[in-house]
Amino acid sequence: MNKEVETVKNGLFLVMLTLVFGIGLGVTFGVIEDSVKSYITEGVAAHPEVHDEQSAAKIWRYAQRAHFHATGIAAFSIGLILLVMHSSLGPGLKRVSAVLVGLGGLYPLSWFTMFILAPSIGRGAAHHHIVTEVFTYAGVGGLLLGIALLCGNLFLGMFRDA
Repeated sequence: MNKEVETVKNGLFLVMLTLVFGIGLGVTFGVIEDSVKSYITEGVAAHPEVHDEQSAAKIWRYAQRAHFHATGIAAFSIGLILLVMHSSLGPGLKRVSAVLVGLGGLYPLSWFTMFILAPSIGRGAAHHHIVTEVFTYAGVGGLLLGIALLCGNLFLGMFRDA
């Protein structure tokens, strides 16, 4: 493996996992969409006290958002990591920036967590569940920090390799 790819390999691995997750959800929806919707419907029916008439449709939308966000974030993150790879960041900061960008893949897991939890605990509780919030903050925070390092280097000449 060449030296440039070696420095961003861990971040690239995280991004590829996110891409596979997003594609996997799409395949799952194509193959067993009715089963996924049944999971939602049965969960809502079993816990009517935490749901309203919009719950089933909104929970199905959470699953779709997990798919959309995973594939979308992975697609642009590959581009960001290519920029990191060819930037003037030092090797250590390239590794850090690539991993931070790769952590952006945790954000789609927040939507997936809401999809999994909402049928049994309700949409509001799923939105504010600790796992959902950890995935959201770690994913968005990591992605933004990785982009900030890259932008600081590309546009302000910061963090250059000595």
